Amino acid sequence: MNTIRVVRGVGTAPTEMASYDAALAAANIHNYNLVAVSSVVPADATVEAVDVAPDLGPAGNRLTVVQARETTATPGETVVAGLGWATGSGPGLFYEASGTDEDSVRAAVIDGLEAGRNLREWSFDDEEVALTTGTHEGEGYTTAVTVAAYGQSESVF
Repeated sequence: MNTIRVVRGVGTAPTEMASYDAALAAANIHNYNLVAVSSVVPADATVEAVDVAPDLGPAGNRLTVVQARETTATPGETVVAGLGWATGSGPGLFYEASGTDEDSVRAAVIDGLEAGRNLREWSFDDEEVALTTGTHEGEGYTTAVTVAAYGQSESVF
């Protein structure tokens, strides 16, 4: 069975990129080269929300993902990364959105899934939304990520 795992993380660090890396570490996908795809769930895949990713292969491998990401340097500001999915008996869809307001991000994900379903003649039986929220407490940057990781990693060579 091909499993797509939805994982989440929040990280804080002195630079924007380091906070992104820390958020990926919180989700346990920081040791892979992430390759973003446009959001279609293959018909033979299942989507499963988990706390953190299991071992998906050797460090440095390529990992196919759909990701939502939001970063801030403003003390007290909230960051939200949202990912939704609609699945059924055939292919499915992911839709991602990010921002600083949880309700707005959730609404954008739901609206995006609806628009995507309307473009296709597929059947959709299930819909879920996962949001990751973090608040920047101090210096540097805070990043929130919600990532759908497709199966196992693969060698880049």
